[in-house]
Amino acid sequence: MTRHTFFPDRYDPNLDLQDPLSGFKDLFHLPVSPDGQAQRYFCGNSLGLQPLSTREHVLRELDDWARFGVEGHIEARFPWVRYHEFLTENMAKVVGALPSEVVVMNTLTVNLHLMMVSFYRPTPKRHKILIEFSAFPSDRYAVESQIRFHGYDPKESLIVLEPDSELEYVSHERIREVIDLEGDQIALILIGSVNYYTGQAYPIKKITDWGHEKGCAVGFDLAHGAGNLLLDLHGDGPDFAVWCSYKYLNSGPGSLAGCFVHERHARSFDLPRFAGWWGHDKANRFKMEPTLRLMPGAEGWQLSNPPILPMACMMASLELFDQAGMSALRQKSLSLHQCLREQIEAIGHPNLRLLTPASEEEHGCQLSIQLLDANRKVHQRLTENQIITDWREPDVIRVAPVPMYNTFEDVYLFSQKLKEALNEF
Repeated sequence: MTRHTFFPDRYDPNLDLQDPLSGFKDLFHLPVSPDGQAQRYFCGNSLGLQPLSTREHVLRELDDWARFGVEGHIEARFPWVRYHEFLTENMAKVVGALPSEVVVMNTLTVNLHLMMVSFYRPTPKRHKILIEFSAFPSDRYAVESQIRFHGYDPKESLIVLEPDSELEYVSHERIREVIDLEGDQIALILIGSVNYYTGQAYPIKKITDWGHEKGCAVGFDLAHGAGNLLLDLHGDGPDFAVWCSYKYLNSGPGSLAGCFVHERHARSFDLPRFAGWWGHDKANRFKMEPTLRLMPGAEGWQLSNPPILPMACMMASLELFDQAGMSALRQKSLSLHQCLREQIEAIGHPNLRLLTPASEEEHGCQLSIQLLDANRKVHQRLTENQIITDWREPDVIRVAPVPMYNTFEDVYLFSQKLKEALNEF
């Protein structure tokens, strides 16, 4: 990684002038306020910005629908019957997987349930699920519902990785300790790769290895990891992973999700699963056979034919990821994050505390800033100053400088406005 020198008291234009990814900002629609003022956007961890090319991609499919009708399944410029395949290679690059291990389908929690149907197989002796501290609520709701569905009680079958201290940090040692202690009773380890609240990134390979040593299935929710971290799902070896695409992957509000199933399960046709016709052998799918013949790989978990318009949005964004490359994006992300961290630390305000670990291996774009007095007026003032961040109850401002479209100037301006707001209140 290229090391930069940051100056807490001023903005150095050379940081942006020398940024090899600086041109990508011009490929996105940047938000403006109702009165036309330009805004600095730090919410890519919640909803990514729209690429300029998205409209063209969607209009192409609308035009082909108008022109071909049902024949668009074969005659469209990107035939709809194969449309998900046009996303697979670029999506696999983003998460570090083989194309056969990845499929774009459904939405995040739907995919999570489908994976738990296959990989959460509780028994009286091994029925527990281990999740992270402060997991995203939808994950917890899904996990608890699966536990109940199998006739167990979440009070007995759900294990939560508790933080080491009041800093809400979960150390690698703590994770290993819990897996060693409880592993013989754990059926599934399900961890968010980056905690949505604290911004802590968890060690995928270590957790996978520790879980597999104890005979546990291991999966990850990459909602805050895909398009953010430099991932190697194939090499790290979890059984499965799921992620949404509307955050760092910029595919639009509520858009489609991705799913990874490791190649060692590619032909595990005996794994329990919920099935649909799009998981059937594609060469014979339209023969409408009564007997299901599953496709190998992640495609075999598909249920329905793909929604083309959301996939067109995904195609537009994934083309940009392919152009930029995850290695370059991660390098810039680390620099932006470090610059932001140093700026916040230089403020030196007694009510500020950073929840996100400083170690590069333990964070992505996001920096979670805790206001110890829970003063939401500070966040409101940032919004009034055209700084778009995210407030999470009870007292955290989440800031995510995204390398695709944020700049070092954005970071310096944010820290300046934050300092002003703290001094005001």
